[in-house]
Amino acid sequence: MPPRLLKLETAPDLVDQVYRSLHDAISAGLLAPGERIVQEELAQRFAVSRQPVLQALRLLKQDGLLEDAPGRGLQVAALDAASLEQVYQVRGALDALAARLAAERGAALDTKLIERGRKAAAGRSVAAMIDADHAFHRAIYAAAGNPLIERSAQLHWSHARRAMGATLQRSALRDTVWDEHEAIAAAIAAGDAERAEQLMRAHCRHAADHLVRRLADVPLASGERR
Repeated sequence: MPPRLLKLETAPDLVDQVYRSLHDAISAGLLAPGERIVQEELAQRFAVSRQPVLQALRLLKQDGLLEDAPGRGLQVAALDAASLEQVYQVRGALDALAARLAAERGAALDTKLIERGRKAAAGRSVAAMIDADHAFHRAIYAAAGNPLIERSAQLHWSHARRAMGATLQRSALRDTVWDEHEAIAAAIAAGDAERAEQLMRAHCRHAADHLVRRLADVPLASGERR
């Protein structure tokens, strides 16, 4: 297991802490597809009992981030291109709707979102890149004024974040994504609902196509490639 998984303080929400730590590690690519997950090892690393680890692993399996390993136990689920395309089909529709509604309301997104994103894209932290991207899209969900959009979109972000975590370090996508984000924000601020929707659809389609192509280069836990 990677050394970046830190010990956790004893607290009533240990299950959530273990879940969040592993979720973030999988999303950022620190735990590779196919990597075996050992419950006892995790409990020792986090300095907790096996029970919160077991419950967290069950939740991660329900999310589709873990799967049964050959023989017994669990492993990090494979990154499947077909499933990722389906995720982005749904996400693209939700995000396009959010952009249209936000533009109809004449919403003005915080310019610091773009600044934060460009700074993250110029750095080396994949987690910072993903967090900045997520923050931008969540701002549009909030600006849309329909809480059902964000609630529905969040179901798919775990898998989108995971693909991003596995590919962004070696991807040229981060060099252009914030130009697209800035254009979307400008269309929303201008109240141009049609353009905001079109730009968002193109943005999600571009991201999906790029991530699916890059998945072929993602190393498995054994060091092999797809």
